Formats: sequence, C-alpha cells, structure tokens
Amino acid sequence: MNSLRSAFITLRDTLAWLPDPVVALIMVALAVLLALIVYGWLRYLLRRIVVGRYPFVHSLMSRLRGVTLLAVLIFALLIVLRALPIEPETRHLFARLLLIAMIALIGWAALTALHIAAEVYLRRFSLDSEDNLLARKHFTQVRVLLRSADVMIIIVTIAAALMTFEEVRQYGVSLFASAGVAGIVAGLAARPVLSNLFAGVQLAMAQPIRIEDAVIVEGEFGNIEEITATYVVVRLWDLRRMIVPLSYFIEKPFQNWTRDSSALIGTVMFYLDYRAPIAVMREKLAEICKNSKNWNGDVVNLAVTDTKQTVIEVRAIMSANSGGQAFDLRCEVREEMIDFLQREHPEALPVQRSEQALRERPSAQKSAT
Repeated sequence: MNSLRSAFITLRDTLAWLPDPVVALIMVALAVLLALIVYGWLRYLLRRIVVGRYPFVHSLMSRLRGVTLLAVLIFALLIVLRALPIEPETRHLFARLLLIAMIALIGWAALTALHIAAEVYLRRFSLDSEDNLLARKHFTQVRVLLRSADVMIIIVTIAAALMTFEEVRQYGVSLFASAGVAGIVAGLAARPVLSNLFAGVQLAMAQPIRIEDAVIVEGEFGNIEEITATYVVVRLWDLRRMIVPLSYFIEKPFQNWTRDSSALIGTVMFYLDYRAPIAVMREKLAEICKNSKNWNGDVVNLAVTDTKQTVIEVRAIMSANSGGQAFDLRCEVREEMIDFLQREHPEALPVQRSEQALRERPSAQKSAT
C-alpha cells in the first residue's frame, strides 16, 4: 500500500508541469483503471479455480460482484487520496464522499449477505411438493423477516451517512432514536409504515398466512403470492391480483383454507325428489371418488340434510389434498352424479322439473311434425 502511494506521488511530481486539477483527474482515472484491471484479473483467476468444482462459490461470486467491485474502487481511491495535488478543503470533501461510499458499501454488503443466507437456508425446502406446509412456513418467515431487516439496514445506512455531515447530523440521529418534537412528528408521519412493519414481524412469528396459502379475502378466493414489507399480493382464481395492506391480516378476519393442513373437505348439494335412491347414490358417490385422481381416500359420504315441501336436500362430502383438487373433485361429483340420475333414476329429478319437461315434450313433438 505504501509502495503504491509512493508510485502515485512520483507520478504527481513527474506531471508537475500540468495544472493541478488535470493531474488529479489523471491520477484518479489511473487508480480506477488499475483497480478494474486487478479486479478483473482476480475474478478471472478465481473463476478458473472454482468453476466446475465449487458451484456454490461461483454463484456466490456472481452475487458479490457489485459489492467487491465497489470495495476495490474505494480501496484504490483511498490509496491515491493523499497523493492528489488538491486543496485541503477539496481533499476533505473527497474523503467525506469516500466515507459515505464505505458506509453504503457496508449496508450493501449486509443486505447481500442476508439475502444469500436466506437463499441457502430455503434451499432445503420446496414449494412444489404435495405436502408443502413446512416449506410454506419457512418461506413466509424468512421472506417477511428479510423484508423487515432490509428496511432496518437501509434506515441505519442512511442515518449513518447523514451523520457524517454536521449540518444534517440531527436528522441522522433522529433516524436512530426518535427523540424530541422532530422525532414525534417523524414517528406520526411514519405510523402507517411502522404499523405495517410491526405487522410483518407478527405475521412472520404467528403466521396466520404463508406463501401459497389458499385464502378468502373480501369475498375473493385466491392464493398468497407475495408478502412484502407493507402489503400482501393475493393471486385470485382468475389470475387477477388483489393488493392488501399487511396490517389487514392482523386486524380483520379472513379465511385460510390451508392454515394447518392443505387437505380440505368439499361439499356438493343436490335437491332431488323424495323418490331419489339414497343408498344407490351413496354407492355411486364412493365409486366416483374412487375413480378420481383428486380424491385423497380419507372422507366420502352422502346424507339427506334437509326435507322441504317438494324436494329433499342431499349433501355429498369428499376430501382432497388441496383447495384446487377439492374444487375439481366437486365438479366431477356434480357432473357424474347428475348424468347417473338422468340415465338410471330419472324419477329422482325434482317433480316440478319433470312435470314441466312432460308438458314441453308434446308441444315440441307437434312443432316438429
């Protein structure tokens, strides 16, 4: 390091015949060029060593490319700083800018390290598996806490940068500790942001929702697609996206169909004539479920749940491993049971519908003739 600084001092003395600003620009440009050359050479050397042998290290190098490049540039500029032929005030300003760059570098490195650690941790879990409850739990915790940590690191980095200036140091201090009237005003102004931030921490710990949970929010069915630091994106069944504030899931009731398990029980209601063969329908329901790939083999039953003046209410229940499979299974049961009743037991159809069909059939035959 001392030898490099001595080389730049020698260069400064050699170019003494040029104006000082021009010499300073040449030295800074040369320092940046040397830093880029050294960075490129080291990166090429490391890539030759790790590619094919250590894929994780190679991916880590790719993620840290910007951070390491900025670190090398700051290091090179720190070396050349004392050799620059500039005024003390300009040197002081240059040093302050480098200090801010170092603070930003530390914050950037902290953010990158957090994201890398989160990715490494989440590699053990897969959201594509059929029973992904544990994976959704860890994905939700890590992502929500990661967003909160990102916000805190950015705030601390900005506060540390502001504290390098005497004129705005008080604003940096207010970001660290909200004290006095300015802190109270800032706290009141940031109350929605802070409430969502605290709600995010609560969601990460209590987990009323997780990534890919099936939920009903404001009467709409969908899946939790993304949880940010301030809002939640719900992917609705028709691929629309509903944006909901994070605090909504703490303050208001909603339905979570996959809270403890993704398995659900689907229900299909039939309104039939009193002559409907319940026992035969029960056997047919078991046959339909047994032949369906959406049934998980746990629950299947059919029962008369109500009697009205003209029809009886028949409820069929069947279980599936997920909300989507339960929906598809319910559709299968409706279609196949209606087709079965029309073919084998037409007397089970509601009397009013049957009489209306008999009245319309002669008129249709007359019109045909």
